[in-house]
Amino acid sequence: MTGKSFGVRFAALVLAALVVGLFIPQASAADKVLKITAIVEHPALDAVRKGALDVLSENGFKQGENLKVEFQSAQGDMGTAGQIARKFVGDRPDVILAIATPSAQTVVSAARGSIPVVFSAVTDPMGAKLVNNMKKPGGNVTGVSDMSPIGKHLDLIKEISPNAKRVGVPFNPGEANAVSLLNMLKKEAPSRGLMIVEAPAPNTNSVLAAARSLVGRADVIYTPTDNTVVSALEGVVKVGMDSKLPVYAGDTDSVPRGAMAALGFDYYDVGRQTGQVVLRILKGENPGNIAVQGIDKTNLHVNPGTAMKMGVTLPDAIIKRADKVVK
Repeated sequence: MTGKSFGVRFAALVLAALVVGLFIPQASAADKVLKITAIVEHPALDAVRKGALDVLSENGFKQGENLKVEFQSAQGDMGTAGQIARKFVGDRPDVILAIATPSAQTVVSAARGSIPVVFSAVTDPMGAKLVNNMKKPGGNVTGVSDMSPIGKHLDLIKEISPNAKRVGVPFNPGEANAVSLLNMLKKEAPSRGLMIVEAPAPNTNSVLAAARSLVGRADVIYTPTDNTVVSALEGVVKVGMDSKLPVYAGDTDSVPRGAMAALGFDYYDVGRQTGQVVLRILKGENPGNIAVQGIDKTNLHVNPGTAMKMGVTLPDAIIKRADKVVK
């Protein structure tokens, strides 16, 4: 090949590359980057993610336009959660949204004050050592807590199952949020004439066995907002139906999946509340100056069909009071 022909071909290649480049979307300096991680995927946590993204879109931060979003689930594995957290921190995004306590703990630990972190669906932010002060968290972390109204949950159990004395609770002792809820249950139960029966389930594969262990030891089963247990809820529901053991839940998303009643939060609304926090940070606010938020509104969801299969006829007063009756 002659020098002249090589030069012509090289110039043509450069021109072609420039032309192609005109049609490839280029990252804008104004683009924001949001990384999202959750310890597992289940309806409640998925609803949090959707609610947050919807709020951002409604306020001008649109995924694929001026907002880059990456989501990764740890699939219930703490080692994987740690890997995701370290990768996300290394990517230096504008904000990391960590959904559920285990993911929040790994992200906060990996970030070490260097990246803004917003947590959501975390039961006890101080107990999980995410913040030292709920009103003035300081540092780089804030978020939304879904601390369950445990007293109201136990009152619901007493109202529907007045003869119940023993409440069986499958839980993952490795989840800080689950331990916090168990301690609250133990504190609130005696004044209502109830006793808590523990059934440890350290992973999703052990949830069914934990539920079975409660047959004969408990009068009802209560599933807290424990990500391990909620991920394997169908096994608990099966035990409830097979053994005529009523299953109550701490989150309303468990009712369509078979729990017979739950007084809880709409996790899509939790996500929207979380999205407002993320929005404030994307607009320049310091997360340490944003108070950790709680959730006040609760909804009663019931499932008369699964209740019948568990040997319970839901009172008409409960059905009339319910915000949603699952058919």
